[in-house]
Amino acid sequence: MSTANSDIELDDESDDGGYGYYDYYNNSEDTEMEPTDPFKNDPEHFEFKCLYKEDVERLFNECVENLCANLPVKPSLAKLLLHTHNWTTGDLITSYRSDASKLLVDSRIKPSKPPETEFQVVRSSKSLSCSICLLNYSGEFFRALACGHYFCKDCWFTHFEIQITQGITTAMECMGQGCTLLVPEDFVLSILNKSSLREKYQQFSFSDYVKSHPSLRFCPGTNCNVIVFAKDYQSKRVTCKQCKTTFCFKCGSEYHAPTDCETIKKWLTKCADDSETANYISAHTKDCPKCSICIEKNGGCNHMQCYSCKADFCWMCLGDWNAHGSEYYECSRYKENPNIANESAHAQAREALKKYLFYFERWENHARSLRLEEHTLQKIKDRINDKVMANEGTWIDWQYLRNAASLLAKCRYTLQYTYPYAYYMEVGPRKELFEYQQAQLEAEIENLSWKVERAETTDRGDLENQMDVAEKRRTTLLKDFLAV
Repeated sequence: MSTANSDIELDDESDDGGYGYYDYYNNSEDTEMEPTDPFKNDPEHFEFKCLYKEDVERLFNECVENLCANLPVKPSLAKLLLHTHNWTTGDLITSYRSDASKLLVDSRIKPSKPPETEFQVVRSSKSLSCSICLLNYSGEFFRALACGHYFCKDCWFTHFEIQITQGITTAMECMGQGCTLLVPEDFVLSILNKSSLREKYQQFSFSDYVKSHPSLRFCPGTNCNVIVFAKDYQSKRVTCKQCKTTFCFKCGSEYHAPTDCETIKKWLTKCADDSETANYISAHTKDCPKCSICIEKNGGCNHMQCYSCKADFCWMCLGDWNAHGSEYYECSRYKENPNIANESAHAQAREALKKYLFYFERWENHARSLRLEEHTLQKIKDRINDKVMANEGTWIDWQYLRNAASLLAKCRYTLQYTYPYAYYMEVGPRKELFEYQQAQLEAEIENLSWKVERAETTDRGDLENQMDVAEKRRTTLLKDFLAV
């Protein structure tokens, strides 16, 4: 898909500042761990630019001028053409030169048949009756689009006022019965004589133009007026430079690598609809597999140690953690029933629910771990501040602890989104490879989480080595399975 050329210089998605729940990727202090060649080594690398309204209006005007320079059309019609064809300037020029009439008819700018009433005849008339309000006016008080459906300016104004109130602007059509011609911007503005209505029309139409442009995306942050520009329409991470919101450029929802936009939409819809999981997931406690005492998970790490009997076990499968290293692959992989197709409909439904609960529990568990690890990060920041104030080193000396907590959140965020990806994957060699890499990543994340929660007693070299291993596992998985 070709788009109009622009002089906008793109940023790479290097990050700056912020450590909130939605800002795991927005940490300038872990740039020392970034690959030296992001285009080649970082599967999440994405170039984008944060713009404001005046920047985007300038971009739209450049596109309109470019099209007008190549085609004999008025700016208002050029803008309408660009909007209805997703701003594909090159394709529009080719289509126009191939068959201009067909393009204009298909774009609902020109009628398929010439108008029955000539413009000069209407304008020279001293008295005409409007077919809507049935009032008589001179011909100069009537207006029509290329279709020749003439109505008085008052009726046009009322029509536009109703449409704008309903949020309809660029999709406004002629009032003629059965006529679907679109109303260009200059025609609307020539009728609207209320400044408040003109401003509302321009506001709504600007929003429509942005939404139709494949290189633009409104930042979904609360009350944020930034518009993100990117040349590639991909499911990649962008971080707003103003409000620090991180989101997927393609769909505008929370960033969801490695899962693609359609899959995450299906997954979130399913999670919202499957109310039978609420009671199953609501409990935040489990019984120790050794002494059966009730234990609450108060940290992000899935490596649990019973405060009573000191048994080490996995929060998800309740297996012995000491033997868990070799079995981790089984813990994160759902065992499909190979004979389920031969079972009854009731058995198949029960198996489907069982499978969903397996993935949903792990999805929800990592989301909860992320929230708990936010508290760990805050404790580390407070502890660093205390040490600096007590002259026990500088910020630089203790910064590795903060980097470790931030990287842990970054890795766990990716891991959380591997579960919807796995849930919808077809059984086969590719899924086996994915689950193997998923398990390897999960194992390294839990090791990192354990060490971060005990950061002050963990050897710095050991911690930084674990950070490197976890990030490499994450990057490897994304390189092989990231959807764009």
